[in-house]
Amino acid sequence: MAPNASEFSLFSAALGLAPPWEVISVEFDAEAKRIDLEVGFARGARFTCPGCGAANQPVHDSRRRSWQHLHFFEHRAFIHAPVPRVRCGDCGKTTQVAVPWARPGSGFSELFEAMVVTLCAQMPVQAVARLLGVGDDALWRILHHYVDAARAEEDYSAVEAVGIDETAARRGQHYISVFHDLEQRRVLYACPGRDQHTVARFAEDLRVHGGDPEAVSAACIDMSKAYIAGVSKFLPGAEITFDGFHVIQLANAAVDEVRRAEVRSEPILMHTRWVWLKDGWRWTKRQLNTFHALSRTQLKTARAWRLKNALRELYAQAPSREVAEAELERWYSWARRCRLEPFKRLALTIKAHWHGILNAFDSRLNNGGVEATNGLIQAAKARARGYRTARNLITMTYLIGARLTRLPASPYTTTCRGKAA
Repeated sequence: MAPNASEFSLFSAALGLAPPWEVISVEFDAEAKRIDLEVGFARGARFTCPGCGAANQPVHDSRRRSWQHLHFFEHRAFIHAPVPRVRCGDCGKTTQVAVPWARPGSGFSELFEAMVVTLCAQMPVQAVARLLGVGDDALWRILHHYVDAARAEEDYSAVEAVGIDETAARRGQHYISVFHDLEQRRVLYACPGRDQHTVARFAEDLRVHGGDPEAVSAACIDMSKAYIAGVSKFLPGAEITFDGFHVIQLANAAVDEVRRAEVRSEPILMHTRWVWLKDGWRWTKRQLNTFHALSRTQLKTARAWRLKNALRELYAQAPSREVAEAELERWYSWARRCRLEPFKRLALTIKAHWHGILNAFDSRLNNGGVEATNGLIQAAKARARGYRTARNLITMTYLIGARLTRLPASPYTTTCRGKAA
């Protein structure tokens, strides 16, 4: 049975249409699992000129277009409509009118695109593409548009402390640099590369969003020479803090280097790598027993672990910069005399970055939130089995970590909190 006029009105209301737009016909194909909504406007309808805003301009001509809409139950839904052009008597131009259900140039309704953004924040883009029955390239175009538009509205005028780290874009030496607001715990900027010029690009982006590179008073980074040079040059007011996470990471690398050299003469160390590298609270029962058996020996690896653990305890317990400096001086002396080459080199590295390492005990800044966000980014990349381009990865980085406030809301979001039972 064909829908009647009242049912057309219902569809018009569901699409949020206002005169002169209305649903004029509905076709339902159960076999193809498809519903087609034909939208039109009354003969003689007039529109506002998109160019100059003059009201009540006559229609010059129209061109029929189609848009994919949200699914109607399990059926794919499409909107079809003649899109008019108006001939403006004020500005003299003939311009196409924007339809109220879709943005210009898109082949999807705004509600459909809002659903895409919502799903892609939680699922791989290819999985969303299969779910919605469209190509993933089209979904990437939607994401790029809305993420770029949302970022353009962000205000970075209050940014004073930034964290900088790189994350792998794909196998090989392909990285993106990610800049974080350490106070708001959000991604500010991401770009390909990990050299000092990435800091220059961040400084320019900060200006575009109302921030001032010279107002940045602190930068928490690893010991990358490129980032050190970039911060010194392009964020001149920033006091550099070397993140304690990376210092301990260097100590872990030194422990593993000692173990790998010693295992050739001490087979008992085979299969014990994670005993020495994992935090104690994460050991399995077997690893705990292994550690207790080996930690009291004269193994070089056990001595290396004690050096690493002393450095970790320094970070955990030092109440002030002064106490930390005294403890670090003792640790440095121990490491230089320990007869373990990896730790003797680490001690020299720490001495070369002494001031920035101690700054961590003043500012109490760390890149823990940065590492957590990078973990989310890498988890999303793993679920997607990688991204074809750096731009795709950067867009997902913003979608996951930038806390953008101007993204379209889910079309199924309710404003009702409900009552507790």
